[in-house]
This record gives sequence, structure tokens and C-alpha cells, in this order.
Amino acid sequence: MNTVAQRSAHFACSNPDLCPHSTPAPPAMDSAARDKTQPALPTGSSCPGLEWPEQERAEQLARGAALKWASGIFYRPEQLARLGQYRNREVQRTCSLEARIKSVVQSYLEGVKTGVWQLAQALEAVQGAREALGQARGLLRDMAEAAQTLEPLREQVVEHKQLQALSQLLPRLRAVPAAVAHTQTLIDAQRLLEAYVSLRELEQLQEETCVPLGGLELPVFEGLGPLAEALGQAVEAAAGAAGQLARENPALLVAAVRVAEVDAGCITSLEQAPRDWRQRCLRALQQGLERVHFGTSLQPGPGELAKWLEALRVALPAELAMAEALVAPCCPPHYKVVQLWAHTLHGGLRRCLQQLLEGPELEEADTFTLLHWVLHVYQGPEMMGSLELGPEADVSDLEPLLTLENIEQLEATFVAKVQAKVAQWLQKALDGEVVEWGREQEPDTDLSGFYHSPLPAIVLQILEENIRVTRIVSVSLEQRVHGMALSELSAFLRSFTDALIRFSRDHLRGEAVVPHYVPYLLATLNHQLALSPNGWFPESWLRWRQSWTSCRRGSVAWCWRRCWRSYRRGFRGRWGWEEEIQRMHGGLCRGMLGLNRRSNYVSKLRSQPLFAALPSRRWLSSPELLDDVCKRTARFCQNFQHVRNPAVQLLLVEAERTVVLQYLSALMQGRLVCRGADERTQAAERMQHDAAQLQELFLGLGLEESVQCVPVLLALKELLNLRDPTLLGLEVAGLRQQFPDVSEDHVSALLDLRGDVSREQRLAALSSLRAGPQPSPQAGRRALFSLVPTPAPSLASCFPSGSCA
Repeated sequence: MNTVAQRSAHFACSNPDLCPHSTPAPPAMDSAARDKTQPALPTGSSCPGLEWPEQERAEQLARGAALKWASGIFYRPEQLARLGQYRNREVQRTCSLEARIKSVVQSYLEGVKTGVWQLAQALEAVQGAREALGQARGLLRDMAEAAQTLEPLREQVVEHKQLQALSQLLPRLRAVPAAVAHTQTLIDAQRLLEAYVSLRELEQLQEETCVPLGGLELPVFEGLGPLAEALGQAVEAAAGAAGQLARENPALLVAAVRVAEVDAGCITSLEQAPRDWRQRCLRALQQGLERVHFGTSLQPGPGELAKWLEALRVALPAELAMAEALVAPCCPPHYKVVQLWAHTLHGGLRRCLQQLLEGPELEEADTFTLLHWVLHVYQGPEMMGSLELGPEADVSDLEPLLTLENIEQLEATFVAKVQAKVAQWLQKALDGEVVEWGREQEPDTDLSGFYHSPLPAIVLQILEENIRVTRIVSVSLEQRVHGMALSELSAFLRSFTDALIRFSRDHLRGEAVVPHYVPYLLATLNHQLALSPNGWFPESWLRWRQSWTSCRRGSVAWCWRRCWRSYRRGFRGRWGWEEEIQRMHGGLCRGMLGLNRRSNYVSKLRSQPLFAALPSRRWLSSPELLDDVCKRTARFCQNFQHVRNPAVQLLLVEAERTVVLQYLSALMQGRLVCRGADERTQAAERMQHDAAQLQELFLGLGLEESVQCVPVLLALKELLNLRDPTLLGLEVAGLRQQFPDVSEDHVSALLDLRGDVSREQRLAALSSLRAGPQPSPQAGRRALFSLVPTPAPSLASCFPSGSCA
């Protein structure tokens, strides 16, 4: 078996094409086999013994593949019978391959032989060309030497031509200095067309002289440059005074414009910078126009802005009309004189206003005048919006005179300065009003008998006048002044309230003698209608609100209506106008009821027999105790006849509230404990009678029933008159729904007044107070019990007991 494998391996090693797979490299070939596989080199080859690495690697791969193939084919002994067939087939294949290789090598050698012959022929041709180029180089060297001998002759020819040209132009060249002087004389005499013709003749002569001289400039033409510059300056001067020349000497303006236009179309052969007189002429037109109306010497000084703007209102339309009637016919159509005039005046005015704003801050009068003039007068029918201004002016694409930032800055400056003055005026008005409070006579009254003071009219007139004048400028400025007015009104109300507090404090301390303290307090209450939001509001806001109610969504007015709502919300939160008025009214009402040192209403109420005996058995049997309270209250409220509504309602509400609070305070003192059901019924009827009498009193004084506090007595009457103590929890819960500020101490004091509540029933009632439903928002506005003090709980209420005597 091993013999068969060795034979198969030897056969595969000698036949590399029998296996397509790669195997490890076989042993190296001997020198004889290598000589047979290498091609024979031709005679004269420079690479004897050449070895090809690719051939060697291919041979190794083929041997390995053959060995692998033979090992797989002849592994079994029965396959050795076919060994002869395989050998013959491989021998035939090898012979075929050798024949093909010999043919390829022979073709390659023939191609190499042909290439060598072609290279030899090319070498011979290159050597011949090299010899020809050497001969040509020698000929060129000889010609250069011959040309150098002719160079002096060439120079003499050039000089001869130049002398010939100069001899022909000599008469004209002699006349150049005189022509230059004559042209300067024409320029000085403002004969611009003739001067330009003479200048062009001199320049043409210069061109004719410069060409034959090869660009050489003669000294005789040195004066042409300054002469051309002088003519250009004369053209600029004429264009700069176009307005004046159009009225006085239009021929000179036409000549200047024609010179600029003709020169723009001239082309010279000389290498000179373009004069560009057309652009210089246009710039001179603009600069002269700005110099006439917006020169440095014409800038307005302090306090002269209104006069300067009025002069511009008259001068600018006249300037545009003059340009259209006089200047435009003197210029070509492509100058667009009217448009040039309009844009130049607008640009100059815009720059002038910007410089004005960058200078010292303007006063409020100048600021207001400038805003009104820019936003209305300049764009109005008297100036840029005039119907007489034709479409050739093209003012539609002009930039605004002032940017939005400039306008906001001016508005802010104006509002700040006006606010400072308004604050001073309001302070002076307040100081005058404070002086009036110390007069010997009572306040003035109007035709209806109400106390009257000129202060509200003065304050509102100051604010309304400042709002009214800004209405003609812009909506944004009016809105800013509205905000300023509301802010200053709020500050004024705070100052007014502080002045009232100082006034009352000095009166109570005796530091100031005020003969008519109460009438002047009542007079200040009458300011409510004038200073409240319902009594005064800017007329323009009300007018806009009426016109905005039917605005469709998305329109400009709809947007302004939303701004109005936001503005109202902002003003309420920012300035607290209504809150300040309520604070002032509350302080005045408290001052009326309790801060008058001559007639202290609250202290006298406390000293009444009713409140000293409430609750007691004397109170149960004496219904006349309340009559004295009613008489004194009615007499005190007679002073309110000089107060307008709704201020009088505020006073009556405070008076009625004070009486009810004193009644509740006395009721909570625990002076009485009912002995039985009859006594509780009698106490309930007594409270019902007192409530009806107080309600009748204040209804007669004019207090509306819906704002009275007397119904609290009726609620307590129901709690006192309840027959079944086990239902006290429901009654207490109902009381809390009507009066959320009632506390456990108040309920305990009322239960002590009943005299029949056990400890368990008391705890149940108090627990229902804590666990009951939340009170309604409407009832939350009636705060009474939080102002009523309660005594410390008695020891009897801590023990389970029945009725106590």
C-alpha cells in the first residue's frame, strides 16, 4: 500500500496540470529540469541565466496540486490499472503545451528583432537632425552680429521720423501756450462750452503729437491737466448752484450739463484716468441741494426746532416744484431730476435728524413737535403726500425719516419729561387741597348740596389734557401717556391717602386745630365719582371700545381690542388704581366712625345701656334699650346728606356694620345663661325684634338691604330658638355656610347662652363645624365674626351638665 502511494506521488510531481487544488510546495527541481523549462535566449542577449520568480512559483503550485490529485486518485489499489492511460494522456498534453510555448517564444523573438532594427534607424535620424540644428544655430549667430551693425542706422531713422513730424506740427505747437491761456480765460468767463471745445482741440493735438513721438510728452502740454481740472471744477460749481442758475442763468446750467455729457462719450488714446464729469456733476447737484437746506449753519438751536421744521415745510415743496419746472428742462431725461431732488432732500433731512437726535436731549415741546411733524406733516398732503407731486418723484420707496428705535426713544423721552411735570402739578394741587382743609368755613357745596372740591377737576384736567394732545401724534404715544396718567393717578391717590392719614393724626393728637374736620372728610369722599374708574376714564379708550365690539377676528381693530384687555389687566396689577381708591375710602370711613376726637361714634356706642346690658334679663324685658342706639345712629348719619352715592353707601355700610359688631361683641360676653325653653324663646324674639328695628333704621337712612349685616342676628336667633339640641350640628353647619369666619369659640359662647347643651352635644356641634361642607364664595365676602372677640371658655362648659341657673 505504501508503494502504491509513493508511485502516485511521483506521477503527480511529474504532471503539474492534473490537480486544480493547491498543496504545500514540492521539492525543488534539479538543474537539468530547470534548463529544459527556461526559454532559449537569442544571440547577443544581455541577460544570460535569467530566472523568472513567477515561473518558479507556478511550478511549485502545479507540483503540489498534482501530488494532491494523484494521492486522491490512486489511493485504492484497483485504480493502479489505469495508470498507463493517465501517463499517455499527460505525455500528449505535455507535448502540446511545449509546442505552443515554443511558438509563442519564437513570435516574441521575431518582435524583439524588429524593434531593435527600428531603434537603429531612429538613432540615425536623430543624429542627422542634430547636425542640421547645429548648422542653423551658426547661421543665426551670424545674422545677429549683422543686425547689431545696423542698430545706429535704425535709431537715426526713428529720430528722422520724429523730427519730420515735429517740423510739420511746429506751427500748431507754438500756439499751444496761447490756446491754454485763452481756454483759461473762457473758463473764468463761464463760457464752458467754448472752453471745452478749445480743451478738446488741445488734447487732440497732444494725441497727434504723442503717437509719432512714441508716447513722449512734450513740456508744452504740461498745462492741460490743470486746465481740465479747472474746467471740471467750473462744471461742478455750476451744478452745485443748479437751483439758483435755473432761475437766474439757465444757459450756464445747460452748458455745464452738456459739457459733462459730451465728455462722458469721449474716448482718448492717451493713458489717462477717466475724468467722469457726469458723476461729479450729479454729486455736485446733491451736495449743493443739501448745503442750501441742511448746512451746518442752518441747524436748529435749542428751542428753534419748531421754527426750523416750519421753514422746511414751506421750503421743501417749493424746492421740488422748482426742480420740476426749471431744473428738469435743463438736464437730460436720464438724470431724473425730480426723483433726484426728492431723494436728496429726504436723505439730507434724514441725516440731519439723526445728528439732531445724537446731540443733547430735546425738551418735551421739541420732542412732541418733531414726532408730529415726522409722522403727519412730512407724509401729509402739504409735503411728500401732495397730489401735485407727480409719479416721477418716486417717493414710495423712501426710507422713514426716523427708525422705529428713534420713535420709541423720542416717545419715551417725551413721556418721562411730561411725567415729571405732571407729578409736580399734581403735588401742587394736593398741597393746595391740604391747605384748604384747615379753613375756618365749611367746604363749598354744589347746587345739589353736596360738598365740593376743585381738586378732582384739576387732577383730571391735567391728565386729560396731556392725553388729548398726544392723540394727534400716534396710537403708541397716546397709549404710553395713558399708562403714565394711570401711574401718576395711582401715585397721587397714595399721596392723597397719606395726606389724609397725617391730617387725621395731627387732629387727633391736637397738633393742628381743624374747625371742620368731619365736613372735609366727607368732602374727600365725594372725590370717588371723579377719581374712580367708572367716574373717569380716557374718552379715547371708551370710543375705541365701542368701535371694537363688532370687529372681526384677525383684523387690526381686533388686535387692538386684545391689547386693550391686556392693558386693563396690566394696569390693575401694576398701578392698583381701584385698590388705592378702596384703601382711601376705607380709611375715610374708619376715620368718620372712630377717629373723630370730638364725637367718637364707636366709643359712644360701646357706652350705650343696650350693649352694657346685652345679654341679660334686663335686655329681655326692656325693648326700649335699642331706641337710644337708633336715635344716636340716625343723628350721626345726618352728616352723610352732603355725600354723594356710592360714597354715602360706604359710610352707611360701615355704620351698620359697626352697630352689628358691637351687638355681637356684647352677645359673646356670656353674661346670660338661659334657664329654660321659655327664656330661650324670649331671647330669640328679642333678637328678632332688634334685627327688625335695625333693618328698618338703615333702610330709612338709604342703605340697601342686600348689603346689610343685620341678617346675622336672625341666623343666631334660629340657633338659639332650636327646640331639639341634637339638631345643633345641622344648624351650626348652616351658620358656617352663611358666615365662614365663625369660629368654635363663637359657637361655644352661643351654646353657653342656650344653657341646655350637654358635653356630647357640644362636641358633636363643634365637629360638624369642622367637618361640614366648604362655604360658598358669595358667603365668604361677609366677614363679621373674625372681628368679634370671644371670652375665655368657662369651666362649666367643660363638664357634662344640663341646664345651669
